[in-house]
Amino acid sequence: MATRCRLLLRRLFGARSVWYHSSCGGLLLWRPQLRSSSPSSLSLRTHTCGELNVDHVGKWVTLCGWVQYLRQDLFVILRDFSGLTQILVPQEESASKVKADLCDLTVESVIMVTGTVRKRPAGQENKMPTGEIEVLAENVEVFNVSKKLPFEIKEFVKKSESLRMQYRYLDLRSSRMQKNLRLRSQLVMKMREFLCNEHGFVDVETPTLFKRTPGGAKEFVVPSREPGLFYSLPQSPQQFKQLLMVAGVDRYFQIARCYRDEGSKPDRQPEFTQVDIEMSFVDQEGIRTLVESMLQHSWPAEKGSIQVPFQTMTYEEAMRDYGVDKPDTRFNMKLTDISDIFSSTQVEFLRSALDQPEGSIQAILVPCGAVRRKPSHEVHIRTDGTLKSPLKKLLSASVTDVLIKKTQAQPGDLLLIAAGTLHSRPLLGSLRLQCAELLESHGRPVRDPLAFHFLWVVDFPLFLPKEDEPQELESAHHPFTAPLPEDTALLFTEPHKVRGQHYDLVLNGCEIGGGSIRIHRASEQLYVLKNILKEDPSQLTHLLEALDFGAPPHGGIALGLDRLVSIIVGAASIRDVIAFPKSFRGHDLMSRAPDTVSDKDLTPYHIYVKWPTKQGGEEKFNHVQ
Repeated sequence: MATRCRLLLRRLFGARSVWYHSSCGGLLLWRPQLRSSSPSSLSLRTHTCGELNVDHVGKWVTLCGWVQYLRQDLFVILRDFSGLTQILVPQEESASKVKADLCDLTVESVIMVTGTVRKRPAGQENKMPTGEIEVLAENVEVFNVSKKLPFEIKEFVKKSESLRMQYRYLDLRSSRMQKNLRLRSQLVMKMREFLCNEHGFVDVETPTLFKRTPGGAKEFVVPSREPGLFYSLPQSPQQFKQLLMVAGVDRYFQIARCYRDEGSKPDRQPEFTQVDIEMSFVDQEGIRTLVESMLQHSWPAEKGSIQVPFQTMTYEEAMRDYGVDKPDTRFNMKLTDISDIFSSTQVEFLRSALDQPEGSIQAILVPCGAVRRKPSHEVHIRTDGTLKSPLKKLLSASVTDVLIKKTQAQPGDLLLIAAGTLHSRPLLGSLRLQCAELLESHGRPVRDPLAFHFLWVVDFPLFLPKEDEPQELESAHHPFTAPLPEDTALLFTEPHKVRGQHYDLVLNGCEIGGGSIRIHRASEQLYVLKNILKEDPSQLTHLLEALDFGAPPHGGIALGLDRLVSIIVGAASIRDVIAFPKSFRGHDLMSRAPDTVSDKDLTPYHIYVKWPTKQGGEEKFNHVQ
């Protein structure tokens, strides 16, 4: 009777309002103050499944969650976002109703259990955070009985990514996904506190519907109800945050949704999130110091501390030593220029490479990377320190000795050599990463998976040749990046030699952020657009006009939140840190988006769809209005 009264009063006044007082055998009713830090505040439960321990022994608690396991009609393992608690099924005849309710459940059913916390019998403890206690069930309320799931919510059960994404709401119940999303939330909250409370930033939301602008990645197009007019989803708030600087906001940030209509990769999504930052009256050093301090402030304590300032490397140094502009500095294996060793060579393909403009011969030393195969195409060092290679018959003994000495090769090492122009560097840079992966796959540690190596890469070229039209230039970062002051004069004479005030933040070989100091004078911005990039400046009239109305010097950065969190938690893909991501093809497998739209719904947007049909072996098109 007391139990029923207690449950009734809890329903009326709240889960934490009614307690049983054993000394007087009665019920005490009280209204506690709201505990803002409690994950159980304002809910039916008194505690979460993961917080109970021996300090709670003897306490009356209410837990809510999902049934993880059912064990021989003796135990039920209850799970919520915080962890697991063992529920002891009462065996007394007087508790037959409770026992029947618990034993009739299916896995993943949702229940509320009320009972007393007990210490587990000696020898029955386990290593679970709640492994020293159990809750003797005295009342059970079944909220929802689950039917059989398409896969089990257990970490050791393997399931395909497509199945996980089809039933994403089930996949998100897993402890790993719960931890990932909560770590992401905590990281963002700390960033907000740091920027707003400590440095006076203003959180400003910018529009999602915008207009198509020149340069950069492909943008999604959104129809409007005006014939022939379309919106575009912005690939970043770049122009808006510059306009906010013109407006005198001075310090802006936003957790911004961004969109790019391009193929999906493990570290890319058609819609993604950036920590977007812009400041007035600032230089590169100021932006970099802000970001370093923000990451140090918000970094998860369980991942250890990070040291500032971060290492800085120029673009030229990165390409020279690593062959990529986002080097993984957790391991060495740097590129070595060995052109001088072959300066007098008559080997045809080596001579041809050296005779080209900016031609060179580069090498990478892979420690303990030599393997034996038949036929063998590898170049490795014998145990006696000599070179074994198909090239050996073309090389003199003196060249071989100098090569081994310069690269500091040891017996059992592998040398990879590439001859050509500067374009051979990225090839070796890619091989460097593949070698690290191969060595690790064979049990040879190369990179510390628990290490976090931050790196600033600076002094990028402001412009690069277009891939399809090398005689024309495109922005290496974006059209609004300012040149280095000492290179500004080259804009008008040799723009391909200009370095930009562009800086990338790299973590463990992945670019997690990029920013720049912006062009803040309209005349300079117009010249870059019209004369160098050959873009139509009329598309950016609003920005050019704003720069003419007293724009302060300004700069900023955008950090890829999805990519940053995925590296912190060690996820293989950014899809593992996004609640509802798209598939590799950019599809939502759960809702089956994108989907067709009826002719009736398309009519207000003045859109006509052409459907290909085959008639008589010829392809024709039907016009659908």
